Amino acid sequence: MRRLFHLGLLAAAQGPLSNYWSKLTDVNRNPFRGLYQMNAFDLWLTIPYFVVLIVLAAFGLHRYWLVYHYFKNRRNVPGPAPAIENWPKVTIQLPIYNERYVVERLIDCIARFDYPRELLDVQVLDDSTDESQEVARACVEQYRALGFPIRYLHRDDRTGFKAGALAYGLESATGEFIAIFDADFLPSPDFLRRTLPYFSTDPKIAMIQARWTYLNRDYSALTEVESILLDGHFVIEHGARSRSGVFFNFNGTAGVWRRTAIGDAGGWQHDTLTEDTDLSYRAQLRGWHFVYLPNVECPSELPVEMNSFKTQQARWAKGLIQTAKKILPRVLRSDQPAAVKAEAIFHLTANISYPLMVVLSTLLLPAMIVRFYQGWFQMMLIDLPLFMASSFSISGFYLSAQRALYPRTWYRSILYMPFVMAVGIGLSVRNAKAVLEALFGVKSDFARTPKYSIEGQSGSWRKKSYRNRAGWMPYLEVALGLYFSATVWYAIQNESYVTVPFLLLFVWGYLYTGFMSLGQVWFERFRLGSDAAAEARPAATGVPSF
Repeated sequence: MRRLFHLGLLAAAQGPLSNYWSKLTDVNRNPFRGLYQMNAFDLWLTIPYFVVLIVLAAFGLHRYWLVYHYFKNRRNVPGPAPAIENWPKVTIQLPIYNERYVVERLIDCIARFDYPRELLDVQVLDDSTDESQEVARACVEQYRALGFPIRYLHRDDRTGFKAGALAYGLESATGEFIAIFDADFLPSPDFLRRTLPYFSTDPKIAMIQARWTYLNRDYSALTEVESILLDGHFVIEHGARSRSGVFFNFNGTAGVWRRTAIGDAGGWQHDTLTEDTDLSYRAQLRGWHFVYLPNVECPSELPVEMNSFKTQQARWAKGLIQTAKKILPRVLRSDQPAAVKAEAIFHLTANISYPLMVVLSTLLLPAMIVRFYQGWFQMMLIDLPLFMASSFSISGFYLSAQRALYPRTWYRSILYMPFVMAVGIGLSVRNAKAVLEALFGVKSDFARTPKYSIEGQSGSWRKKSYRNRAGWMPYLEVALGLYFSATVWYAIQNESYVTVPFLLLFVWGYLYTGFMSLGQVWFERFRLGSDAAAEARPAATGVPSF
């Protein structure tokens, strides 16, 4: 029996798995040992490759820091709202631009607010250039006839875009506090009664931010991924920053400002595409404080088509880099604690990872070839941990948010983690262009995200206007997807099976975003009738449905 046991051990030691591991780790089995000599080309290739990997790994480790501080400071949250005897006057600003499908829904929602009418001042700030003007004006007149305090303010000149509209409305606002809601948001009737009391706890509180939820989360795989991405921001990022006492930002909607704080911070400025983050940092540098209320939810509508989603993400990416260029020098020169400054750097420069991801995409195949000649053990010891630090942190970050929100069903989100990482990779081309434009000072218009009044799994955007154009970028994304297919083939040919799952994320991400963008355009362009083609919706499995 003992002899059979030893024979079994010997067979296992000589099995294919152990043989593969020996091939990776045994320096003596490297076929290029003594033959390969690093040259200048290899050096110039591996240096930027490792620089990119290290920077991406640093941002990945920062995600772990956010998760850690979210749970470490879990008791440092606002308590119950204090009682208020005399409610203040509030101006509600509703900035819209060509929102004919959702503007009536928004105004109807605001008209149901449970707040004294004599203390309300509602402004519909309309910069529309289409029939949305008539829709919004008619709805405003209808409620004015019923005695509701609402005004319609239209600008023919879109100077400053949303920031300009908010500043224009502020000139005639009569409220002590300013609540702001974008066109696709549906705040609950008790929104003001749940948020305003917190201002009475500290005269230096400038802004209160509510948490976004989503009307159409289960519409498609794309909206599921979007909701997971946004949940990570609102649960972990906002939660960790607000609990740790570092700066965090107003999200442009679903929040309330103290009017004096806006003026003290310099007012709305439109030299960046993220005027909300810009004002947030300027206010906090002036000594104002922010409050985040994750239990106050405000439903919103997610983009349902890939091109609109890309437009939204590119605007945010560009705007944050613009804000970093403008604000970070002030933050670093201020007397704020080192923790505040460090977090501001990570927060405002996070989108640098997108051009770095594109650089990594182009370097990966030649770097794999060079690293193969240097030995697989080095790749296992150095490259793989860096990849894991930058990629595994994504899953941990977003799953932590899902677990906090849905403690009984969060595990279902595990199935979406490959989709989340793949979509993040697929967005890198469009967002990299936006980041480079911000770095080099290229100006662009405020590209709004069209909404189509889609709730749940019902509704369609196929016959509606406002769709964004795909442009040339989807072709580049598809090309990168095919390029990484060749990288996967190379890895399999050289028995680098450990790297294949990572490489498949690149293949999936680039092909998914590229084909979804092109597919939605092609279906619209080649429709032969109103019902000739089905809507190009991402399938429930996350696989492009064309």
